[in-house]
Amino acid sequence: MAYKIDPAKCVACGRCISECPVEAISEGDVYVIDADTCIECGACSAVCPNEAISL
Repeated sequence: MAYKIDPAKCVACGRCISECPVEAISEGDVYVIDADTCIECGACSAVCPNEAISL
C-alpha cells in the first residue's frame, strides 16, 4: 500500500515534494504519488496543510 493524494483536497502547494526522500511525487494541477516508488515513510502526509495525503 502507498500513500495517495486526494485530488479534491490537494492545492498543489509543493510542500510534499521537497519532503519525499525517494522523489515519488509528481507535480501537476494535482500532485500524484507513484505507488511503486513510495516507501510509506509518511513525510509527505505530515507536512500537507490540507490533509490531502493518506494511506
